[in-house]
Amino acid sequence: MSYLECDEPIPGEPQTVDAIDTIIVPRARDLGGLEVRRVLPSRERQMVGPFIFFDQMGPAEFVLGEGLDVRPHPHINLATLTYLFDGEVLHRDSLGTEQIIRPGAVNLMCAGQGIVHSERMDEEYKTRGAELFGLQTWLALPRDKEEVAPTFAHHGEGELPIIDDGKAQARLVVGSAWGEGSPVATYSDTLFADVTLAPKATIPIDADQEERAIYTVAGLVKIGDATFEAGQLLVLRPGEAITVENAGAVEARFALVGGATMEGPRYIWWNFVSSRKERIEQAKEEWRTGRFDTVPGDEEEFIPLP
Repeated sequence: MSYLECDEPIPGEPQTVDAIDTIIVPRARDLGGLEVRRVLPSRERQMVGPFIFFDQMGPAEFVLGEGLDVRPHPHINLATLTYLFDGEVLHRDSLGTEQIIRPGAVNLMCAGQGIVHSERMDEEYKTRGAELFGLQTWLALPRDKEEVAPTFAHHGEGELPIIDDGKAQARLVVGSAWGEGSPVATYSDTLFADVTLAPKATIPIDADQEERAIYTVAGLVKIGDATFEAGQLLVLRPGEAITVENAGAVEARFALVGGATMEGPRYIWWNFVSSRKERIEQAKEEWRTGRFDTVPGDEEEFIPLP
């Protein structure tokens, strides 16, 4: 998805939980029927592991005949990871990919040296009353992998491991946890899991990852003696194993994300991420002068350089 400007995320109220380093409460912006909550980057944190961009999309219900309509736009030196809780999105890119993503599946697009993609909704889906709720994230690439050839991978709902004890369920989207491993390949150590808890259910979060955070999606979760509502990023302290409990009367849901610390900060401008300022300037000029590839089947429109 294109980097749409949102108000700067703000840190949450301090909590007396030793295991939590930072709390970030995203600010929301209505983008024509779709509310987007920008979590990362923020004043407090640029990244958690490789996650340098983190948006909550929706939940949204569109007017009949309308839906998500993000025109072709470019990316460099990053990978986009899209995961939906509700709705569907049609992805097209300059590699010739055309793929619909639905809840429980994952799209991982590595931009590398450069890629162009669009994210729209199928016309037939829009006539049925389109909905959208999910997470749009970007992963910074290691410096020595920033200029790899672009790739796209889709993994369906049935390909991702599920850990389920009857009360706690975790779909392992990327990485390894709870004795299972996801088939989704990334260029650096990365973790992404979709966790749901029945009332009073608990799940342990170990300290294997260098950096970890919990993004609360629905319900109330409890860590130590503190409870947290939906819409907060809880950045965990390194080396601290914790237990997360559903403290409410309805199902709670959160995303567990993290991974290895990047080997340095990244520059981010519009849809471009890189460890080098000059590479971003080069990408600006390439997009302005039409030197990126086009998206087959979606060549007529594009998002101009800001």
